[in-house]
Amino acid sequence: MAQRGCNAWFEHRLIFIFCLGFTFDFSSGQLRYSLPEEITTGAVVGNIAKDLGMEPSVLKARDFRIVSGSSDSLFQLNNNGVLLVNQKIDREEVCNRIATCIINIKTVLEDPLEVHYVTIEVLDVNDHSPTFPVNETHLDISESTLSGARFQLQGARDPDSGLFSVQQYRLSQNDHFRLEVKDRGQDGKIPVLFIHKPLDREAIRSHRLLLTAVDGGKPARSGTMGIVINVLDVNDNMPVFARESYTAELNESSPAGTTVIQVNATDKDEGLNGEVVYSFGNNVNDELRELFEIDSVTGAIIVKGLIDYEAKDRYEIDVTASDKGSVPLSTEKSVIIAVLDQNDNAPEIEVTSLSSAIPEDSKPGRTVALISVSDEDSGINGKVICSMTDDVPFTLTHSLQENMFSIVTKSLLDRELKSKYEVTIFARDAGEPPLTAQKTISVTISDVNDNSPEFSTSPYTFYVSENNAAGALLFSVTAVDYDEGDNALISYTIQRRGGEHNKMISFLSINSETGDIVALKSFDFETLKTFQFHVIASDSGTPSLSSNVTVNVFILDQNDNPPVILYPVSSNGSAEGVEEIPRNVNAGHLVTKVRAYDADIGYNGWLLFSLQEVTDHSLFGLDRYTGQIRTLRSFTETDEAEHKLVTLVKDNGNVSLSATATVIVKLVEPKEAFASFDVKSTAKDNEDNDVTFYLMITLGGVSVLFIITIIVLITMHFTKSTDSTSKYLQETNYDGTLCHSIQYRSGDKRYMLVGPRMSIGSTIVPGSHANTLVLPDRRGMSEEVRLYLDGF
Repeated sequence: MAQRGCNAWFEHRLIFIFCLGFTFDFSSGQLRYSLPEEITTGAVVGNIAKDLGMEPSVLKARDFRIVSGSSDSLFQLNNNGVLLVNQKIDREEVCNRIATCIINIKTVLEDPLEVHYVTIEVLDVNDHSPTFPVNETHLDISESTLSGARFQLQGARDPDSGLFSVQQYRLSQNDHFRLEVKDRGQDGKIPVLFIHKPLDREAIRSHRLLLTAVDGGKPARSGTMGIVINVLDVNDNMPVFARESYTAELNESSPAGTTVIQVNATDKDEGLNGEVVYSFGNNVNDELRELFEIDSVTGAIIVKGLIDYEAKDRYEIDVTASDKGSVPLSTEKSVIIAVLDQNDNAPEIEVTSLSSAIPEDSKPGRTVALISVSDEDSGINGKVICSMTDDVPFTLTHSLQENMFSIVTKSLLDRELKSKYEVTIFARDAGEPPLTAQKTISVTISDVNDNSPEFSTSPYTFYVSENNAAGALLFSVTAVDYDEGDNALISYTIQRRGGEHNKMISFLSINSETGDIVALKSFDFETLKTFQFHVIASDSGTPSLSSNVTVNVFILDQNDNPPVILYPVSSNGSAEGVEEIPRNVNAGHLVTKVRAYDADIGYNGWLLFSLQEVTDHSLFGLDRYTGQIRTLRSFTETDEAEHKLVTLVKDNGNVSLSATATVIVKLVEPKEAFASFDVKSTAKDNEDNDVTFYLMITLGGVSVLFIITIIVLITMHFTKSTDSTSKYLQETNYDGTLCHSIQYRSGDKRYMLVGPRMSIGSTIVPGSHANTLVLPDRRGMSEEVRLYLDGF
C-alpha cells in the first residue's frame, strides 16, 4: 500500500517522496518532513541531527527529546537524532476530512535551552473505497413529473482525501434518467438524478438503476448503490420555497433550543397535496443531525447540540419541503449557517522546560523556564497576553516563536534570604470579556558558599582559675554559617604562630567540631596572668571560607602559696631567732619585727600576724598587720629572763594557709645589753641587708610584671578590643609584709582583689592609687570582707 501511494504521488503531484517516506525543508526556521500513511513502524522520517548540523553525541549530552503534544506516541527519537515512526499512522484517523494533514512536534535541547519545531505532513494513499450509506435507496416519482426534475441522492463517502476521494459518479444505462454531479467543496460531490424522458407508470411501474462512485486512484476504487424508482400517480404541484437562498449567522455555544433560521415553502395544491412538511435532506449526515433539528411544521431549524467554532465554522444543510399528497412532491433548498466565534476558550499554559534548581550566584538574565501559551479561539479572542507575579526576582520575556515566553532572573538571588519561590504565570486573552488562566511553578534556589562563619562574640574574654585540671574543658567558642550542607559545616582550629607566644598556645587543644577548648597543663597565676590567641572557624565549602576571633584569657589567682617567713631566719634556714633586750625598757619598746611574704595576691596574699604561743601574755604584744612585737609593760624582777614567742602568719584565702616563726626574747642587764649592742647591731645590719636584698628582688619582679601588664593593656586598647577590657594594677607597699592589689574590669563588671589597709567603703578611682583598703579591726572584719567580695 505504501508503494502504491508513492506511485500515485509521483504521478499526480510530481513531488519526490521516498518510498520509506520522507522529505524535509527549513521553511520559517523549522524542519519539515513528509511521509505516506500506513508506513511501517520503525521507518525513518528524517535525520534531525544531520539537518540541524549537530553531532549525535552533542544531542545525547544535551538531553535531546520530544516534548509535549498529543502526537508524541506516533514518533520517537533514537540516540543518533533520527526521527522514526513509532506506530502505524492512519491519515484518516489522525486528520479526518482535512485536506493537508500536518503533525507538529516540538523538540528541545538543554544547556543551553533550544526548541526546534518539526512539521510532518502525512501523505494520503488510496487505501479506501467509496461507500454509500445504504446499499439500495427508493424514490417515489409521480408520472406527471416533468423532464428535468432533479432528485438529490445520497453521496458516497471516501475517507481518503484529494484525488483519492470520490471524483465521479456513473449511472447504469437507461432511457429515462440521467445523472449530474454537484460539487460541494469540502463536503464532496453529490449525485443528482434528473428525468431525461417523461415517465409512464402504465408502461413501466418501477425502474431499477445502479449508481457507481469512483475515486481518482490508479487503479481506481469504486462503490455502488442500487436505486429503485417507484412511479406514482399524479400530484402535479411541488412545494416552492419563498426565497432563492437561505443564510444565517449563529454564535457558537448557543444553547440548545435556539432558532437559527426558519424556511418557508408553499404548495398550490389543495388539501393534503397542498400541506407542506419540512425535513432534512437525505444527504444530511448524522453529525449534522446531532447538532441541528428542524420543526416539520414551521420549518424552523433549531440548535440541538453544542456548536463549536473551533470544530467547524460553516454548515450547509439541505432542507426538503414535501406535500402530503398520495404521491408527495418535494423541493430541496440549501441553508448556509455561518458560525461566529465567541470567546469561550480560556488560554492554556504549558511549561515546556523547567530547571530543577538555580544557583544563588546566577547572574541576571539566566533562563529558569520556557513557557508556551495557546488559545483555541480565533482572531482577537485567540490573542494572549502573559504576565507574572511582581514580588519575585524573575521576569517574563518574549521568545522568538509566537506565544513562547522565557522566565529569566532579573536581579541577584540570595538563598539565605529565600530558598524557594512560587512563581505564578498569568495568561489573559483579548476577548470581551477576557478569559484568564494561571499556572504556578516552584523555583528552588541552590546554595553556593558565599557566607563566612560568624562568631557569636568578638572578641571572647574568659576568666580561668589557676591550678585547673589538665585536659578539663576551659571554655567554648561558637560560630554559625548561614549557608547549608557542607557549606555550613564548620571546623575550628587554633592559629599557631612561632616565638614565645606559641609556647603557651601549644598547650591548648580545640575540638574541631564543637569549639570546646581544653588546656593540656595547669595554669599558674604567679607565672602567667593573661594571654591571648586566635581561633579560626572554616566551613567545608569549595573554596572554603573562614573567619577568626581573638580570645583573651585572664588567669584568676587561687590561694596556693603559703606565707614565707623572711625574718627571723636561723642559719639552718628555720624560722627562729633570738632577741636580747634590757630589763629596764619601757612599755611600747620594739622588740623585733616578723617579716613574711606571700606570692599570692589580694586576700590570698594579705597576711595577718598573731601570737600562737607566748610565756606571758602581759609582757608582749603583736601588731596583727605589721608583725611588730612590742613590750606591753616594764619588766619586773620577778619576770623570767627568757621568753618564747611563737608567731602565726596566716593569709586571708578561703582556705587559709599559714606559717610560724619562733622568737626567743632574752632579758639582760643594761650594761650587758649595751656591751653586746655594738656586736648585735653589726650582725643585725647584715641580716637587714640580706632582707633588704630579697625585698628588692621581689619588688623588682613585681615591677616588671606591672610594666608587662601595662604594655598588654595598651596593646589591647589599640587593637580595638572595646567589648571586653581588662586592667591590672599592682602596687607594692612594704610595712612588715609585701602587699598586692589587682583589679579586673570586663564590660560593666569590675572584679577587685585587695590587700591590707583597705576600707570597706573605699572607692576605687581609675588611675589613682587608692586601691588599699584599711581595716581598723580584725574582729568582725572577715564576714564584711566576705560579703563585699561575694557582691562582686
